[in-house]
Amino acid sequence: MAGGDDSWRPLAPRLLIPTWVVIGLFSLLPVILMAVYSFLTKEFRGGVIWDFTLAAYDQFFIDRGLFGDEPARLEWTYINIFGRSLLQAAICTALCLVVGFPTAWFIATRPARTRAVWLFLITIPYWVNLLIRTVSLKFLIRDNGPLNEALMSIGLTSGPLPLVNTNLAVQLGLFYSYLPFMVLPIYAAVERYNFALSEAAADLYASRWTTLREIVLPVVKPGIIAGCILVFVPALGAFLAPDLLGGAKTFMIGSLIEEQFKGSQGNWPFGAAVSMILLTLVLIALIFYARTAAREGAR
Repeated sequence: MAGGDDSWRPLAPRLLIPTWVVIGLFSLLPVILMAVYSFLTKEFRGGVIWDFTLAAYDQFFIDRGLFGDEPARLEWTYINIFGRSLLQAAICTALCLVVGFPTAWFIATRPARTRAVWLFLITIPYWVNLLIRTVSLKFLIRDNGPLNEALMSIGLTSGPLPLVNTNLAVQLGLFYSYLPFMVLPIYAAVERYNFALSEAAADLYASRWTTLREIVLPVVKPGIIAGCILVFVPALGAFLAPDLLGGAKTFMIGSLIEEQFKGSQGNWPFGAAVSMILLTLVLIALIFYARTAAREGAR
């Protein structure tokens, strides 16, 4: 404070020591260990051998045949899994944005005394563990579940719809899991929006679409981008929805990584390598966004 005693300011950096310790132990150290493990050799009975090699990355990108003696060619199996995961995460993000933006706008424009109630309803699902919610969704959409029984009872379908073990089921699981991650950041941005700008645009005969495109979206853009990141990143690495709602044809990156660390026959170096490739893709996307935002801010 101006005119106050500033003798405590040199101690301020030391107050961050506990924070840096927690970040280092629970965020940075696991990533470093994963990076190290990705360069180790798989032990035949499980675990690792401390011989450094690029075999895990070679396994991901290169196919050398069952016995490793065939000419090297590009390994499309894992690349297709990554492509499927990127597509599912992108669709989930788009759906959450289409549903989340109107929802956030609706909540932000309610009377102040009722907004807390609407936010409470949005966050209720997070009172229950994600595993339980995903299993409940599977129960809802299975062949003899309430959804199919309701559709058959009103005559919309003559038999149960095969929803489980499909990409649609996985997408429903992702959408259901991460929709609040889109709603809440956009709500925070819309709540700070000055609605007098929309009234001024209407006075100047601007259409609602023009007002939305030229005034509202640029103002709430940070909330939209934050919501998209908060949805896309966890959806890209999700494994519960693909495992419980999907099948072999809906395998995603998270499922692939989880399989490598499960049981005594797991391939820890390969799982670590896939994790590092996923982390690299996410970091590249975030750095690209940060640089783009910095350029726009400089303008």
